[in-house]
Amino acid sequence: MNREPASMGRFGATHSLILLICVLSLGSGLFLAGTPMDDVFALLGGLGAIGAATLTAAGGGRRLAAVFVEAAVRSGVGK
Repeated sequence: MNREPASMGRFGATHSLILLICVLSLGSGLFLAGTPMDDVFALLGGLGAIGAATLTAAGGGRRLAAVFVEAAVRSGVGK
């Protein structure tokens, strides 16, 4: 088997939960500070794009690209 070392941890459920809490907290804080909703969504969308690009670059991107292509093909077929 080809196993990764423990130091090369994977992006798991705990990481997803932490990011979800951070995004919700940041969005709520910006809204309470009086930031217009369009700006809040633009900022959070930009942060999401940066995070996705970072994960793609760190993981080599091949597996993530394969998942996106598979999802696009399945949605096109209607499965």
